[in-house]
Amino acid sequence: MNNYDVIIIGAGASGLMCAATAGKRNRKVLVLDKGKRPGRKIIVSGGGKCNFTNLYVEAGCYVSANPHFCKSALKRYTQHDFIGLIKQYNIPFEEREEGQLFCMNSSEDILKMLLAECEGAGVKIITSCEVKSVKAENNEAGPTRFTIITDKGEFKAASLVVATGGLSIPNLGATGLGYEIARQFGISVLPTRAGLVPFRVTGKYSGMFERLSGITIDATLSTSKKTFRGNVLFTHRGISGPATLQLSNYWNSGETITINLLPDMDIYAWFREEKLNHPKALLRNLLSQHLPKNLVHELQGLFWHGLAEKHITDIPDKELKRVADTLTCWEIKPSDTEGFRTAEVTIGGVDTNELSSKTMETKKQPGLYFIGEVVDVTGHLGGFNLQWAWSSGHAAGEAV
Repeated sequence: MNNYDVIIIGAGASGLMCAATAGKRNRKVLVLDKGKRPGRKIIVSGGGKCNFTNLYVEAGCYVSANPHFCKSALKRYTQHDFIGLIKQYNIPFEEREEGQLFCMNSSEDILKMLLAECEGAGVKIITSCEVKSVKAENNEAGPTRFTIITDKGEFKAASLVVATGGLSIPNLGATGLGYEIARQFGISVLPTRAGLVPFRVTGKYSGMFERLSGITIDATLSTSKKTFRGNVLFTHRGISGPATLQLSNYWNSGETITINLLPDMDIYAWFREEKLNHPKALLRNLLSQHLPKNLVHELQGLFWHGLAEKHITDIPDKELKRVADTLTCWEIKPSDTEGFRTAEVTIGGVDTNELSSKTMETKKQPGLYFIGEVVDVTGHLGGFNLQWAWSSGHAAGEAV
């Protein structure tokens, strides 16, 4: 009664996709999840509208120790395949900036679709089920049998798929179970950290950022290796917003971030032009044409306090160049990120060198698979992480 072809731990995006795919191949599939209901992260994703994929998915949109690993799965189950499934269920969706696709009604539409796919494929889902331990019986005469011991009994299967997610958003049930299972079978787990997460800023800027809390600007944020353009939101603890979240995937602790507050302007050239056209203007009044007044006031205190009441015609070009440079290369050093509490994803995880890129099966333990966020593949903001869930789940579902 408790024997299955496939057991999947985790009823999130990748787990449900894997279950439906395997079930359609007439595999007897069981999904176990510790939560009260499946797909809790799906429900909250995209502000409740589920940014379910992106029109411009490519390997360069993912962070991994092996940047080539994700290519196979993404190529064999593409964003267009998932869009086709959405259309089969007549789910209304819309394209937003940079190819992001969102539900027009609710994230519930995606979850209902996945559950309908699972039900149609005969998949059994048990929720509020806590996995206590996993055992493998390696039989030379036949395939490995996995025994999953839970608080609702023992279940056995020839294939075990770990789709437990990462450590992000612990209030939705995130745990390190997937990493524990990997280590149990001698599979390398790369160091994990929070991704797509706001930065905390302490020290001399902390009071300033708190006073600016709620203000949003269009800016570029850079580390030594990566630059992103987009909205930057000042918070009472630091900075957030899409550009910030994107950059967090590439930021290393202790690294300085450079902010260009006016990326579309040659500020020094503009200052010199204004010096001729509006010689009596004050810098703060000029800059308030392009930046929020509260921000300009704070920047003035930081960067040109001694020039605050001087007309631009009375400011030497050397000083104008200095102010311009500070506005285009404003350096801040975050004390940390906000951590897994608010992170959308986990960077790091199960080492892709341990897995088949075609099937997601581990090389050391036949019949054991890892998919989704638990694997060391992390996408940019904008639907890329859910596409990885669909693609990696489908790859394993075709193999188990």
